[in-house]
This record gives sequence, structure tokens and C-alpha cells, in this order.
Amino acid sequence: MASPSAAPEAFTRAVAGLRAESPRPEILLEEIAAPQRLAPYAFALSATVLRGGDEVASGRLILLHDPAGHEAWQGDLRLVTLITAELEEDLASDPLLSAVAWTWLTDGLEQHAAAYTAIGGTVTQTASTRFGELAGPAPTADLEVRASWTPTSTDFGAHLYGWCAMLASTAGLPPPGVASLTDRVKSA
Repeated sequence: MASPSAAPEAFTRAVAGLRAESPRPEILLEEIAAPQRLAPYAFALSATVLRGGDEVASGRLILLHDPAGHEAWQGDLRLVTLITAELEEDLASDPLLSAVAWTWLTDGLEQHAAAYTAIGGTVTQTASTRFGELAGPAPTADLEVRASWTPTSTDFGAHLYGWCAMLASTAGLPPPGVASLTDRVKSA
């Protein structure tokens, strides 16, 4: 990978946009080491989503830049994400969950006017039950969203906010400024 001082202007502007402050106090963002072999230039963030002090979802957002462009990307910049969250048992068996989870991403991007093209990804639901020597906690269910898209605007802050909106939806956080009923019961 090239040294940061030699990074193209398009990449450095994109990184600056992604380094904006966290859009929500429940989402903790941290810069992490980016994958080295996917593109000549890369930048990565990790996110931890907290609800009531407990981690309820996590994610990574990776910015890739290939100055020569990439045909499959339909551009020279690409955003890639992986988001995971533990699900409530009743949601895990919902046959519509995958389609709804995908709209959390597209709606989040559109809500923040984060223009994009060439979006694609997968939504995976898993259920785990432990047996034998691993027996223990109750069965768990998880949701995993893997996606990538090519930004078509230079407002990377909008992409960060759209991605964080998806994280919030995946974690079951209420919209900003709205308290959930469980939060109100705890504070009463």
C-alpha cells in the first residue's frame, strides 16, 4: 500500500468525510487497520452499538480506492460493510427479516442523501444451540449484513450517517430524540 502522504486527493477527501463525529451517542466509532490487499488505498472504521450499556450490534465500514477504477465497482471508490447483531428469538424466525434488514441499509443511505450505485450484498440469519461440552446459554440468533456500494457523490459524511442509521436499525435503537418504552420503564 502506498504511504498516506502519497494518497490521491479523492481518497483523502473521502477519509476526511468518514472521520466525522459519530452521529449518535450510542454508536462508538473507532479507526482500525484496513485490509491491505483489496485496493491500493484503504481506510476502515469499526462501530460498537450500545443499548443500556450492553453491546447489541457491531460493524465495520471499509473505504477502498483504486485510482485506475474497477469495472465491477463502476467507479474508483467503494464502501464495504459487515454488520452483526444478536436478535430476539421471535425475530429470528421471521421470513421477512432479510428483506427488511436490506431496506435498513438502502433507507439509511437515501434518508441521508448518500448517492450510490452498484449496491449489492447478503443478509444472513443464524440460530445457534449449544450441546455437550459447549452446552450452556440459551439458544441465540444472529443477523449478519454484508454489503458494498459505490458512492456517486463526494459527501462521505452522508454515507457515514446512512451507515450509522442502518446500524441503529439493526440494533433496534429508536429514532434520534425518541425514547423506547423499555428505556422509560427503566427510568421510572
